[in-house]
Amino acid sequence: MKKTSIVIIALLIVVAIGVFFFQGENATDSEKVMESAETTESTVLGNGKNTLYLSVVVGDKVIDFTIKTDTNNVGEALKEVKLIEGEEGPYGIYIKKVNGIEADYDKDQSYWSFEKDGEAMQTGVDSTEFKDGEHFQLVYTK
Repeated sequence: MKKTSIVIIALLIVVAIGVFFFQGENATDSEKVMESAETTESTVLGNGKNTLYLSVVVGDKVIDFTIKTDTNNVGEALKEVKLIEGEEGPYGIYIKKVNGIEADYDKDQSYWSFEKDGEAMQTGVDSTEFKDGEHFQLVYTK
């Protein structure tokens, strides 16, 4: 009975240590990625009658942006306030930077996932219209 208890306790300690190091590694990766962020605080950008809410998500870090614009196109609004940069292609912009944070698939298999309510969008930012007050996310994915 004692031997079984010792083995179980030893296994629990090993698992706890593994979880601790795994979480620590992810936190460190997120912090490294976030170092290039132009802002880490919630911010209002632009002027206009329409409001678009955008969360930039990197691991467990979230930066919320309120974007005021006269357009109702997500891509136009994000370009207007210089929140995104990328390469123009046949399907619109391929986002490489958000808020100064780079995701480069060719370098490290990272990219920006465009989402709404936690679900990947089936359209790009350039072909997505929004209603006043809608909320979207750009999620750093690796």
